[in-house]
Amino acid sequence: MNRLRASILSLSAGLDRLAVMAALTALAVLVLAVLLQVVARYAFASPPSWTEELARYAMIWAGLLGATISFKRRFDPALISSSPGNGFIAKAAGFIQSAVVLIYLLPILWYCFVGPNMNLNRGFLLRHSRTTADAMDFSTVYVAIAVPIMIILVLIHLIARWVNGKARDGQDTKYEG
Repeated sequence: MNRLRASILSLSAGLDRLAVMAALTALAVLVLAVLLQVVARYAFASPPSWTEELARYAMIWAGLLGATISFKRRFDPALISSSPGNGFIAKAAGFIQSAVVLIYLLPILWYCFVGPNMNLNRGFLLRHSRTTADAMDFSTVYVAIAVPIMIILVLIHLIARWVNGKARDGQDTKYEG
């Protein structure tokens, strides 16, 4: 059991490091696209049409990956503030926090793949696979895939919280990279 616990915690930490690198990359792309947009607009009066769209897509990726990073470090807003320890209040708060995360994220993950009336063709990702970006020639599924990736990462971090067994000990708030 300790090996499984260690594997889950290691997976969570590794995915967190990957999310940090990807979020930083998305932020850099966002800043560079906006910088190019501003310079081209005011210096040359001719901004490229794709910079605004690229900045928007980079912001989506940075924001969703940032949500997983925040959740891993317990910077997410808590419905109930739990105190350290293993008392009944701390366990109840942890249960409620987990339930809120699951109630919110699992239906969204479901509808990423399945549409209304159990129609797979109307799922969020499949609809985006048939849509292209306006100013850039690529499928918007590359942007939409950030939603289920964010949900899966948060769920893995939630499982890591469960196997870690510690309420708010500060261990998850430190960057392990």
